[in-house]
Amino acid sequence: MKKVVVLDYGSGNLRSAERAVARVGADVTVTSDFEEALEADGLVVPGVGAFAACMEGLKAVKGERIIGRRLAGSRPVLGICVGMQILFGKGVEHGITTEGCGEWPGTVERLEAPVLPHMGWNTVEAPPESVLFAGLDPDTRFYFVHSYGVRTWELQDSTLQPPLVTWAEHGERFVAAVENGPLSAAQFHPEKSGDAGAQLLKNWLGTL
Repeated sequence: MKKVVVLDYGSGNLRSAERAVARVGADVTVTSDFEEALEADGLVVPGVGAFAACMEGLKAVKGERIIGRRLAGSRPVLGICVGMQILFGKGVEHGITTEGCGEWPGTVERLEAPVLPHMGWNTVEAPPESVLFAGLDPDTRFYFVHSYGVRTWELQDSTLQPPLVTWAEHGERFVAAVENGPLSAAQFHPEKSGDAGAQLLKNWLGTL
């Protein structure tokens, strides 16, 4: 049984994430312990609320260092919602720019849509070779709750294995998920997405 840590840095639906990952067959611990988060087979980084507050909480537990060191050793990380957003270069909220983890270039900014937040079920456009979305129909819906997102993908595909980027649309296109070697992320909430979210988490678990 694979050991997964849900990183506790004061943000995110920790218990729902814990239950969802445990339900698909992992041994799950919720902790902010540096060594435990570093050594687990997989690390889940949840997140809700403001980008700046999440980054502050993450840095308080040295979370950005945990993520960086895990990725340097090809140890899987899964970001969820704002836990995905903080992996990018920066976030802009209410005119204030906050530096992110910088694992991918790009800016998290307010979506241009007639209704915000984008809250509810929506389909995604996943690449055919996606591992996260394997076994899921193109019309499968996932649960979103957000007003901010990444509207353009800026990383140049210079690596041997280019990242797989999944898109969704609410007023405009935005990044819904990314698969990039050991680093994966979803803007939606797999833990709130029923059977579809469970399948995605199971697929991720299978990569550990």
